[in-house]
Amino acid sequence: MNRVTSVQALNEFHLMVRMADGKSGVFDMRPYMGSAFFSELEDEAYFRQVGLFFDGIGWPNGQDIGPDTIAAELRAVVDAAA
Repeated sequence: MNRVTSVQALNEFHLMVRMADGKSGVFDMRPYMGSAFFSELEDEAYFRQVGLFFDGIGWPNGQDIGPDTIAAELRAVVDAAA
């Protein structure tokens, strides 16, 4: 089973995520923002309160995304210096 080990809020409703298997990348929350469940995340200060929640990520008022969804939609970041 997948597990998120770290998450950091970025600009434009993106999250930098690291998984337990060593994969890391950017997860785009924008496709989820239109639903009532995630509407509170449109407040950038609230969005930045993201943290680990069980094996996935979540926010203080109960919004969450599971690790399998994150792993499936994670975009690897290419190091421009490489």
